[in-house]
Amino acid sequence: MTDMTTDEQSAYEEFARRAGQGLVRAFVPVRGLDDAPDAAAEALAYAWEHWERVGAMDNPMGYLYRVGQSRTRRRRPGLLPAPEAVGMPDVEPALVPALRALPDTQRTAIWLVHACGWTYVETAEAMGVSPSAVGTHVKRAMDRLRAGLEVDSRA
Repeated sequence: MTDMTTDEQSAYEEFARRAGQGLVRAFVPVRGLDDAPDAAAEALAYAWEHWERVGAMDNPMGYLYRVGQSRTRRRRPGLLPAPEAVGMPDVEPALVPALRALPDTQRTAIWLVHACGWTYVETAEAMGVSPSAVGTHVKRAMDRLRAGLEVDSRA
């Protein structure tokens, strides 16, 4: 979109302010700490170019997550950074290695749902799967994490 009205430009700028950090955080496990901002920037650039359509979507974050994935090629495997590198609260030291050991789909689903606070529907749209598949990935990830960290699910 080349000719945005002032109202459309303001709406985009407000959206970008709200969505920018969330997109960066969502890309960390799939693009790594160094490449996550690039993926988010690509997604927001796409949103700018297509704001009329993107601004009208029910879940623009999920759509832009997919855009960022497709517009940035994977240079190295997605890695979760050490918690102190991204300002995460103190976590169990074995959690990050356990998350890294999960299959990509499980790691992505659990990260988007639990670390980013996305709904199953938003996560499903972003991942290109059904909400029930997201539930399955999250459950399997939680089961693997509990087993790997030797956590009793009844605790």
